[in-house]
Amino acid sequence: MIKVLYIFIIGLLTSHSSFGKSFESKFHPEFSLDTLKLYDQSRQREIPIAIYRPISYLSGKQRIVIFSHGYGQNKGGDYLAYSYLTEFLVIKGFFVVSIQHELATDSLLPLTGNPQIVRRPFWERGADNILFVINELKKTKPDLDFQHISLIGHSNGGDMTALFPQKYPNIVKKVITLDNRRMALPKSKQVQVYSLRSSDQAADEGVLPTEKEAKKYKMKIVKLENTTHNEMDDNANDKQRKEIQEFIFTFLND
Repeated sequence: MIKVLYIFIIGLLTSHSSFGKSFESKFHPEFSLDTLKLYDQSRQREIPIAIYRPISYLSGKQRIVIFSHGYGQNKGGDYLAYSYLTEFLVIKGFFVVSIQHELATDSLLPLTGNPQIVRRPFWERGADNILFVINELKKTKPDLDFQHISLIGHSNGGDMTALFPQKYPNIVKKVITLDNRRMALPKSKQVQVYSLRSSDQAADEGVLPTEKEAKKYKMKIVKLENTTHNEMDDNANDKQRKEIQEFIFTFLND
């Protein structure tokens, strides 16, 4: 039996000003998981990321999925908290990057006031993080498929995901949100929009499209009757995980 040793060379991803030195790598028979810290000098901000790469990929350019976690109260590690989904997607052949949007030094997410106003700076920062990661990948991994980038985000990360194509148009092809509740989903024929909704939480007014808007922009909104908002991360049971995986895989291949 031939053992294939997959080596991810951090030197290929390092630039003098953009990347930090912290790096860890773990190996799985079907994929590699690499965690590292990027650094955006323009904003003086560290951006921890996890990169999931298939060990083998048969043909064509790998499509990119960028994942944004739900609110974790700045405790850290949330970018690794959706392994049932990120690992599923990498095994299916996608190049997956999960971003840690919250740092211990950040202000906590405001729980009072109009969310569309008081939380907007947090979503803006998240969108900027996503853009930075995409631009760094373009420099270091030009072999990836940058014509078909997909964004996925849960809750607060879903709000960042919804904002991104509105702030930075013509970069991503698909956005998939898992029960984002505050930021309105983009209404555009340039980006395909999908959203899985929980059984227990309602979105704010104007977040979801009307039936007419959904039809006009070919948006797909699906309610998960047996999955609550807080069961969309690794708290999901096997049945819930499978349902979410199947919907997202279908959306990505739509």
